[in-house]
Amino acid sequence: MPPRILVVDDEPAVTDLLAYNLRKSHYDVLTAADGRTALRLAQESKPDLILLDLMIPQLDGLDVCRELRKSSGVPIIMITARGEEIDRVVGLEIGADDYVTKPFSVRELMARVKAVLRRAQSPEGEPSTLLRGPGGLLIDVERRVVTVADTAIELTRLEFDLLHRLLINSGRVLTRERLLEQAWGYDYVGDTRAVDSAVKRLRAKLREASPAADCIESVRGLGYRISTTKDTTPKVRGQAGSKENPKVLPPS
Repeated sequence: MPPRILVVDDEPAVTDLLAYNLRKSHYDVLTAADGRTALRLAQESKPDLILLDLMIPQLDGLDVCRELRKSSGVPIIMITARGEEIDRVVGLEIGADDYVTKPFSVRELMARVKAVLRRAQSPEGEPSTLLRGPGGLLIDVERRVVTVADTAIELTRLEFDLLHRLLINSGRVLTRERLLEQAWGYDYVGDTRAVDSAVKRLRAKLREASPAADCIESVRGLGYRISTTKDTTPKVRGQAGSKENPKVLPPS
C-alpha cells in the first residue's frame, strides 16, 4: 500500500500542483482546504505525512499542528508564504518537522517528502537494538520505544531519531548540520533553527519524565551531545569526549 499524504492548503492551484506530483510519484493523496477538515481527515485516514499550509481558514496551520501533536507523531512539513521568521520558529517549536516557503521548488519538496517517509518507515539498522542513557533512559531501537524508569514517553519520529543519533554518538558533539543530514535525511538548505527547536522539545519531554534523563547538552557554537557527566553512560559505540576538548564528528 503506497504511503498516504494529506495536503492541506486553501489555494486550489497549490493543492492541484502538489497532488499531481505526489500521485505521479505513486503516493496516495488526500486534500483539505481548511483546518477542521484537515484534523478530521488526519484522525480518520491516519496519513503517513502531512503537508500543512499555515494560512488556512477555520483553524490555521499552527492550531492544527498543536492539536495533532496532542495525540500523533505524524511527520508534518509546513508550507507558508509568510516572510516573518517568527511563524516558522513557532511552527517548529510546537512540533512541525520541517518547513518550506512559497514559492518553493517542487523537486526540493519531493526530496524532503521522500526523506521524511524513508526515515519514518525504515529502521536505522544499527547493530544495537537497546540503548541505555542516564536517569533510567532506555531506547528500544527496533520497536522505536523510549522509556524513562520503565515509563514510556511519547516522542515524534523526528525526536526519536534525534535522541537515537545523539545516544549512539555518546560524548561526541554532533553539529547542527550533521544532525540535519542524519535525522532529517537529506542535505538541508537554509538555517538550522529546526534542530534547536526539535532538541528543545525533546529535552522538555525528557525532563518531564525525569530531570536525570535530560542528558542532552548544548556546546556553544558547535551543536549538541549526550552528556557523559551523568551517572550512566550509554552502552554504544564511540568514545566520550571531554568538556575541554569536545569531539566533533566530521561531515560524512
